[in-house]
Amino acid sequence: MPAETGPAISVRMQARRWREAGDLASLRARVGEAVEAALALAPVRPMPGAELSLLLTDDRRIRVINRDWRGFDKPTNVLSFPAAPVERVAESPVLGDVVIAYETVAREAEAEGKRFADHVSHLVIHGLLHLLGEDHETEEEAQRMEALETAALARLGIADPYAGSEPDPAPPRVDAAPREAKTSTVS
Repeated sequence: MPAETGPAISVRMQARRWREAGDLASLRARVGEAVEAALALAPVRPMPGAELSLLLTDDRRIRVINRDWRGFDKPTNVLSFPAAPVERVAESPVLGDVVIAYETVAREAEAEGKRFADHVSHLVIHGLLHLLGEDHETEEEAQRMEALETAALARLGIADPYAGSEPDPAPPRVDAAPREAKTSTVS
């Protein structure tokens, strides 16, 4: 029996800062690992080969997207746009789009003593779980989603982002090896 294929991942860098943070091949590998870790635990399985788009942008652009689509006129770390309702994810050839803003992610990682690359992995997992129907609107949903995120990150050797850890003064690089994380302010 042939192995099941994962999603077809498209990574687009819309902001110069992402290119300066590390090489594209390392970033793509990190994104792929985060996606695999999330899918290994996700209760909903997407269609093999379904398209997943990741847009790496900046605060200025994500602020416009957040304002136009969610009514919040401010930048945020990650936004997700599912292509199909959760009950149709398994049959949809497109999962959806995840958008991540460099400056917000870098600020959060520095303020929370996280490695930038680990925070990016967390946000990719968080965004993908939203595409698969997970949410955090209620306390029960938040606990469930956080548990999935924490377990997926553990598969990557990244500590629970919702528990405390010592700050890491390392500069932000997306191609850095996984290290311990601290708290998350994902939205």
